[in-house]
Amino acid sequence: MKLVNRYFQAAKKRHHGSGARIVDREHGSANPALNPATRVSLDELITLGQQARKLNLIRKRGALAQLAGNHASRFRGRGMDYQESRIYQPGDDVRSMDWRVTARTGRPHTKLYQEERERPVVVCVDLNPGMFFASQGALKSVVAVRAATLIGWATINHGDRIGALLFNGDHHELAPRGGKHGVLRLIRQLVAQSDPLKNLKYPPHPQGLNDALARLRRVSRPGNLIFLLSDFYGINNETGNHLMRLRQHNDVVAIQLVDALELAPPPPARYGVSDGQQQGILDTRSATARKAYSDFFSLHHQKVRDLMHSRAIPLLQLSTGDNVASVLRRGFTPTPIIMAKEVAA
Repeated sequence: MKLVNRYFQAAKKRHHGSGARIVDREHGSANPALNPATRVSLDELITLGQQARKLNLIRKRGALAQLAGNHASRFRGRGMDYQESRIYQPGDDVRSMDWRVTARTGRPHTKLYQEERERPVVVCVDLNPGMFFASQGALKSVVAVRAATLIGWATINHGDRIGALLFNGDHHELAPRGGKHGVLRLIRQLVAQSDPLKNLKYPPHPQGLNDALARLRRVSRPGNLIFLLSDFYGINNETGNHLMRLRQHNDVVAIQLVDALELAPPPPARYGVSDGQQQGILDTRSATARKAYSDFFSLHHQKVRDLMHSRAIPLLQLSTGDNVASVLRRGFTPTPIIMAKEVAA
């Protein structure tokens, strides 16, 4: 089933039937496999800045401190204004336990504090081989890059700094930087690291999500807002530990990239499949095969939901056929921590 999930041959369909052709400058010829559904361009990502104006990442305007912050962020610590108490979640600071509410309700509660401060935003983008896949719309890698770019533009529009950790076998770190220089630097790296001609390599890179999260833990600073963009294959107990430690001092939002073929099996037939090295046949003509197919992906999606729920991390599901800007606008609400729509169980 992993072959199906990663490299289903139906991925040859093009975005909205587009016949656009992009010149492969490296080889000096037009490559029909390259178009806006398979590779982003610098001009496209710059243009997304206009759509990001409607993407609200903050709760209120105005700086109340000398740190020139434009929003109230949930930053754990002492000496700040008490905001509210809520049920304790794994990863919360035990020093902020609300013992009175805990004693009254019989359930552990923790206090949330609020201060006006600058909040750097970091996008962590998975560009491993499995992200270069789609059966409709655009490749997961393309959708992830567009989402990261929209977040970047919205961040600088609100006066904050944007940084990144991009991983595709190698790790590419960008320290948070503000203004147009910050988002243009991000865009240039996203274009370079998501180019399928340069970065889609076989066999898949040994470094995966857990390695990126471990690195992110070392480079992130307390108070960051972190966006994780991935299809989250290969998650395990180690992933949960990394997420718990990240959430102790940061706000984290997960964006799961999915394709239509991961939500429902294709019509009954025999399909050729490949992971780039091996070939096989997927036969969905029997009800048993279709059920096994559905069960495999349903189990994966449930694991992702359970993992994020257990770490109190908002989860947004973004499909390869979606309008990225529209989904982000619907998914984000103007609260101290961006709350994404809950994915239906």
